[in-house]
Amino acid sequence: MTSPPGTAPSSPTTVSPAKVWSALAIVYVVWGSTYLAIRVTVETMPPLLSAAARFAIAATVLAVVLTVRKGGAAALRLRPREFGSAALVGVLLLGGGNGLVVLAESGPPGKAVPSGMAALLIATVPLLIVVFRAVAGDRPAPATVGGVLIGFVGLGLLTLPAGGVPAVPVGGALTLITASASWAFGSVLSARLPMPRDPFVASVYEMIAGALLLGAAGLGRGEERGLDLGAVSTRSWVALAYLALAGSVVAFTAYAWLLQNAPISLAATYAYVNPVVAVLLGALLLAEAVTVRVLVGGLVIVVGVAVVVTVERPRRAPDSDQP
Repeated sequence: MTSPPGTAPSSPTTVSPAKVWSALAIVYVVWGSTYLAIRVTVETMPPLLSAAARFAIAATVLAVVLTVRKGGAAALRLRPREFGSAALVGVLLLGGGNGLVVLAESGPPGKAVPSGMAALLIATVPLLIVVFRAVAGDRPAPATVGGVLIGFVGLGLLTLPAGGVPAVPVGGALTLITASASWAFGSVLSARLPMPRDPFVASVYEMIAGALLLGAAGLGRGEERGLDLGAVSTRSWVALAYLALAGSVVAFTAYAWLLQNAPISLAATYAYVNPVVAVLLGALLLAEAVTVRVLVGGLVIVVGVAVVVTVERPRRAPDSDQP
C-alpha cells in the first residue's frame, strides 16, 4: 500500500454518510488484512520478489485507470523534480518500509514475526513521524509528546525480554522498527518535497520505484535461484493478487477519497484500527498466539497512537502506516 503525498487535502464537502463509512470500512479491513496477506504470500513465494511483483502490478493497473479516465498518457507526465521526489518517497515507503515488513514476516516458525505482531510494531509509524518532525525543528504539542512516550512504552513491552524471552524475535523486531523508521522518514519528506499534485499519479511513480528497488534487492539476495512458480500455492497467488489490487489500489483509492470528503480526524482513525484488525485476523485465520503481554503492549501502542492522531488532527492526517 502506498500513502498519498503530504499535501493538505481540500475542505471536505457534504457527502452521504453511507459512502464515508463504506470507504472507512474498506480502509479498516483491507489495510488491516494486508499483514495477513503478506504472511500467506511468503509461505511459498520469495519475499522481496513477491513484493516487487505486487507493486509492479498495482502501478500498472493504476496507470491504466488514470490514462483512460483522464484522456491519455499526458495525465502521467511529471516535472523532473516531481519525478525525483516521488521516486525517493517510493524507495523509502515501499522499498524500505514495506520490503522490511515482508522480510520480517518471512522465514520459519520462531523466526518470522506473526502478522498481528508486525502490525502492532508498524503502528509506531505516527509516533516516529513526530520524532522526525521534532528533529527537523518542529515543536510538537506537550500532549503529542506524551502520546509518543506512551507508544514507546508499549513498544518496549513487546520487544524487551521478560524472563529472558522476548515477545517478538529480536531480529524481526529490529527489522520492523527499521521499516517503521523508513516509512516515517519518507512520510515526513513527502510533506517537504515538490510532490505531484495528484496523489494517484504520485502513487504510480512511488510504486514503480519501490518495485524496482525490491526487485533488485530480491535478485541480489538470490531469491530467483530455485524459484519454481509451479510450486507456488494457490493461496499465495490469491494473497498476492489481493495485496496488489485490494491493498494497493482499492484501499488507497478509498483513503484518498476520504481525505477529500471526510473530516481528517475520521480518516486518520485507520492508524489505530488497522493493528486491531490485523491481530484479530491473525488469531482467527492463522492461529497466531495472542498472549496477555501482546495484548497489553499492543493496547498501550494503540492508545499512544490515538493520542497523537487526536492532538495532531487539526494539522493533517498522518501518512499511511499500512504495508
